[in-house]
Amino acid sequence: MSRLAGQVALITGGGSGLGLAILRRFVAEGARVGVLERDAGRVAMLNAQYPDAVLAVEGDVRSFADNARAVEAVLARFGRLDCFIGNAAIWDHGATLVGRSGEELERGFDELFAINVKGYLLGAKAAAQALIESEGSIIFTLSNSAFYPGGGGPLYTASKHAGVGLVRQLAYELAPRVRVNAVAPSGMASDLRGAASLGQQDQRIMDTRSPEAISAILPLQFFPDPEDFVGPYVMLASRADNRTLSGVFINADCGLGIRGIRHVAGGLDL
Repeated sequence: MSRLAGQVALITGGGSGLGLAILRRFVAEGARVGVLERDAGRVAMLNAQYPDAVLAVEGDVRSFADNARAVEAVLARFGRLDCFIGNAAIWDHGATLVGRSGEELERGFDELFAINVKGYLLGAKAAAQALIESEGSIIFTLSNSAFYPGGGGPLYTASKHAGVGLVRQLAYELAPRVRVNAVAPSGMASDLRGAASLGQQDQRIMDTRSPEAISAILPLQFFPDPEDFVGPYVMLASRADNRTLSGVFINADCGLGIRGIRHVAGGLDL
C-alpha cells in the first residue's frame, strides 16, 4: 500500500483510539506523520515505536502556541506538510440539560468547545500556510452527533454541529489551494474520555455504553473498531483519489442516516 507515499500528515490526538488507527494506516500507506498529543506517555510510545516515520510532540490543542510548535517540528523534521487531521476530542457522556446545573453546563461548554471546536480552528490556522504551499488538505473528525441528536448531550452535540460550520467556512476560505473535509464516525471501541469540568476525565465512552447497545442502534448491526473508519481519511488525503471533494462530510455512521438514532429514554424527570 502506498496511496500516501511522500506525503506528511499531522494528527491531533494521535496517541490512542481513532487517532492511533489513522496514524498506523497512514504509515502503512507510505506517509510520515506528526502527532500533537497531550499525554506524555503516549508521546514517548509513538516516538519509540516509529522512530523514522512518526514525530510526536507533547502539547494541548487548546493552545495556538502548541499547535504552531507541532507544525514547526513537522516541517523541520520532514520538510513539508500535506494534511492536517483535527481529531482530538472529548465527550459529555450524554449530560442532559435538565440533569446538570447551570454552573456545570457553563464549565462543560467552555471545555468541550475549547477542545472540540477551538482545537480544530487553531490547528487549521497553524497548518494553513504549509498546506497552501503544498496544496494539501484538512480533515476533521466529527461524529454522527454532527447530524443527529442522541449521540451525546447538548454540549457534545452542539460542538460537533459547530464542526460542520467550520468545515464549510474553511473549505470556502481556503479554496482553491486546500481541500477541507470531514469524516463523521458512529460509536466505536475507543477510549474517548469525558470532560474534566463534569468530573468525567477518567470515564471512557465504553464505561457507560456497551457494544451491544451501540450495535443495536446501527442498521449495519455490528460494533466497529477504530480501524473500520480509517479508509475515508486515506481517500480524502490522497491526491490520486481526491481532487474534487471539498466541504464534504463522509457519514461513516454504519447506516444511521437511514433512520437516525431511535429515542428510547423515558419521560423527563422534573
